[in-house]
Amino acid sequence: MSVVFLSLPPIMRYLFEPEILHETAKKGIGLPNTQMLEVVRAELAAKYPDHISHEIKWIINNAGGCMYAVAVLHASLSEYLVFFGSSIGTSGHTGRHLVEIYDFVIDGELWYFQEENPLARDIRKAGDQYYLPKGKSEGLAIKDYAWVLEYGRGPIPLILPFGFADAFFSTLDFKSVLQTLWIYGTMVLKELINQFKISNFNLKIKPKNYKLNKS
Repeated sequence: MSVVFLSLPPIMRYLFEPEILHETAKKGIGLPNTQMLEVVRAELAAKYPDHISHEIKWIINNAGGCMYAVAVLHASLSEYLVFFGSSIGTSGHTGRHLVEIYDFVIDGELWYFQEENPLARDIRKAGDQYYLPKGKSEGLAIKDYAWVLEYGRGPIPLILPFGFADAFFSTLDFKSVLQTLWIYGTMVLKELINQFKISNFNLKIKPKNYKLNKS
């Protein structure tokens, strides 16, 4: 008699580690504007093959009162990785999310103030890391200019309304909404296909013969 064994796929873990992303973001510090972000993107693509966009495509986005340019490098149901920034400054609200967010400053400065202590200013410069825990919100400002690698982990679809609210109720920039949905949907589908391939590869059928013991 033979028994069929199916090996289940391993428990899904996050693909990215903040420590690695932080060190990778530092590789762009001090480089000319035309090079700094591409160097970081290429380094990420080498570390995470098949999971990083092959090029930097910018979208203008308004969220929480801030207006900045965003380029999506990776997106799935549980993680996102983007470049964002502004060359003319902006300010607004970080939002309060069920997702934890890490910002790694490559160039310029990010200014924050916490709701617990709004009198204090928290300034993050090139090479610094900023962390926004789940359920917390802060004030955000790019005083002059800044370019940042941002990583989010958690239920990513739940933060999409925050990213689209200004477009629907203020700027009416539906083109950017459609572009974002297309890029996000395409990347999520790609990641789901990759996961399916991995799971299918790990699916093994092992025949095993059992001998009956005579008592």
